[in-house]
Amino acid sequence: MTAFTTSTATEQDIPALDRLVNSAYRGDSSRKGWTTEADLLDGIRTSEESLRAILGNPNAQILKYEQADRLLGCVYLEQKGDDLYLGMLTVSPEAQAGGIGKHLLTAAENVAIAKKCRAVTMTVITQRHELIAWYERRGYRSTGETQPFPDDPRFGIPKQPLAFIVMEKEV
Repeated sequence: MTAFTTSTATEQDIPALDRLVNSAYRGDSSRKGWTTEADLLDGIRTSEESLRAILGNPNAQILKYEQADRLLGCVYLEQKGDDLYLGMLTVSPEAQAGGIGKHLLTAAENVAIAKKCRAVTMTVITQRHELIAWYERRGYRSTGETQPFPDDPRFGIPKQPLAFIVMEKEV
């Protein structure tokens, strides 16, 4: 197995992160993996501008997973009070089902523990049943709370009514 590194993304990583995230969530390239949102949303998942804003937030970071100098995964983390919010967990469609997502999830939980957070929280589109089940197998549970999908094309253009469930795992 080729060695990998997990580290915090920097400004120089923004173009590669933008390509990775959009390829994994939207368009035909995303259909190579099981995490596609292409049937639910049109448009882009993120932009260089949005990624730059994340990296400019002192409470947020993006962890990146690289193997053989190739960016294969990332996850957005933001401390919100006593919780660590996890979003945009991304694995290249060609590298999915190889343990990268589990590794990034564990790395995120370790960040939460180091920051003395109560829990890792996230929102997941309610129609993403396979993804919800994947998180449940890793100890995440629905809080019973739902949130509306943003009416903002920066997050995609819904092809049907969408909402989020809130999930969490105490750490």
